[in-house]
Amino acid sequence: MSYQPDREPVNAQKLRTGASRMWHAFGYSCAGLRSGWGETAFRQEAVAAVVLIPAAFWIGRNWVEVSLLCAVWLAVMVVELLNTGIETVVDRVGPDWHHLSKRAKDMGSAAVLLSLLLAIGTWVAAIASRWLAA
Repeated sequence: MSYQPDREPVNAQKLRTGASRMWHAFGYSCAGLRSGWGETAFRQEAVAAVVLIPAAFWIGRNWVEVSLLCAVWLAVMVVELLNTGIETVVDRVGPDWHHLSKRAKDMGSAAVLLSLLLAIGTWVAAIASRWLAA
């Protein structure tokens, strides 16, 4: 089937432009965060962020360190949302076990693990630098 530009797109968002498109995109993003809140892992990471983000201002000695500490934890949350999206799409395709479905879910999980290791390593290094160098 060839692309026909004169046909109306399935998604009304494709027709929006400017501020209207941005406003609706913001609404979709908020809906995604609400959906993410329904996932235990994302909820745990969000609650940890409530503690870690303010702690970053205490541990970081300059704006670069504070930004890095905040960014690595927000990256964990972003990767968790992407992993949840992958799992949701795989589950939407079908509940049957398939090696490609398992592979997709395993790689999403591995991405979360790597982001957590990066965040934990960064936080440990920042804390050690703060108190061991004093």
